[in-house]
Amino acid sequence: VKAGAVKAGTVTEDDVKTGAATTGTMVAGDTLPELPAGAFGKADTASDTLFYAQPRLVNHIDDRAIAGLTALYREVLPVGGRILDLMGSWVSHLPPEVQYAEVVGHGMNMKELQANPRLDRRFVQNLNENQALPLDSASMDAACICVGIQYLQHPVEVLRDAARILRPGAPIIISYSNRCFPTKAVAIWQALDGPDQAGLIGLYLRRAGYAEVEGREVVRGGRAGDPLWAVIGRTAGG
Repeated sequence: VKAGAVKAGTVTEDDVKTGAATTGTMVAGDTLPELPAGAFGKADTASDTLFYAQPRLVNHIDDRAIAGLTALYREVLPVGGRILDLMGSWVSHLPPEVQYAEVVGHGMNMKELQANPRLDRRFVQNLNENQALPLDSASMDAACICVGIQYLQHPVEVLRDAARILRPGAPIIISYSNRCFPTKAVAIWQALDGPDQAGLIGLYLRRAGYAEVEGREVVRGGRAGDPLWAVIGRTAGG
């Protein structure tokens, strides 16, 4: 696992490639004014609730990437802590031998969440419509977002509220690969590649108020399988 600083480079209108989804308005303009108009548009403008109405009990990364993610969780997530699995599904990829005080799962389909044996509590919420999490402030020891950040149209607001529910010094691990539902991923995400996507996530986290941001190449891609990157933010204090 390689560690390194995340550099959020300047993103211009040219970064939104021809053919990328640009439908919609710059919905995150108040918090990310440096990004181009249409950066958070999607090709499919229908409610995400409709898109996720049917459960998808499949893995969105391959076994090699899953193993790398589980190893990262084993390293970073506090044993015995309270964990929020944000934008989750039927599997959390947590280390099977590690016990946590509680794992709270959020997703877009209750049947998927009910199929996840690691979850102690579950809730469904469309974060593109409502960014306020129904959790108490400073109530969680860590949070994870696995291959979901590319779908957020209000990423700073979501991550800011995640910081609210995290305790001081707590980590949030945002992992991603080179896969997505292209009609639902925002335009700016599809205009960038892996390292630049890390910079974009770093920009989100810093704008949301996280004190530390670290990027990692968890699994190198290629013929062997899916790549996996992660960006880890930490709240202030602790």
